[in-house]
Amino acid sequence: MSIWDRLGDFIARISASAANGVADVVEAVRTVFSGDAELRRRVAFSVAMIALSAKMAKADGVVSQDEVRAFYEIFAVPPEHARDVARLYDIAQQDVAGFELYAQRMARLCGSGHTNCGMLEDILDGLFHIAKSDGMLHQREGTFLHRVSEIFRIEESHYQTILARHLDLGEADPYRVLGIERGKSFEDVRKHYRKLVANNHPDKLIARGLPEEFIRIATTRIAAINAAYEMIERGLRHA
Repeated sequence: MSIWDRLGDFIARISASAANGVADVVEAVRTVFSGDAELRRRVAFSVAMIALSAKMAKADGVVSQDEVRAFYEIFAVPPEHARDVARLYDIAQQDVAGFELYAQRMARLCGSGHTNCGMLEDILDGLFHIAKSDGMLHQREGTFLHRVSEIFRIEESHYQTILARHLDLGEADPYRVLGIERGKSFEDVRKHYRKLVANNHPDKLIARGLPEEFIRIATTRIAAINAAYEMIERGLRHA
């Protein structure tokens, strides 16, 4: 059974709670899927992405066709489940609760409680993918994403690395993209790069809760890491 089947069943079971806002739905995920930690993470991740995407669109004030298209690049939703996703999205947009309350509830999805939680970084990456879909990151979107990162307890230096991954490499510092200081030897850069690739392999992300249906987030991240490494490699080899 796909994540969309599970999500559809879940929405049907908590229809009364959904009317009170998606923030309450996130709490319900813990109860309904208490016996299956992996499924709970996957459903919770999906709810978090849908809800915060809707809140980001509301904060920006305008939902462009580019953003809608980017949303469905991440959410490869089967036609028979499109209504479920649309319902959660609409509830989140109409809910009077601010996005900070949503982000605080989402932050509880990370069981470790540590800074730079991988699962929360995955959510932030997905939001960046949608925000930059029209070719630029607008000020309100940037403010929204930065505040979400603070609530998610993502350290500022790590947030800057995430931000750099989503900029055009003509603008972004490739060392910042990889999260490594300039001046390191090529061997150190290569070791760091290989570690990043291993840690961000799609299988690893799926193991920590990223649903297979959202694998676009993993492949986009790896592409940015590879491009930054290749740029550094060319520079160091020709130095």
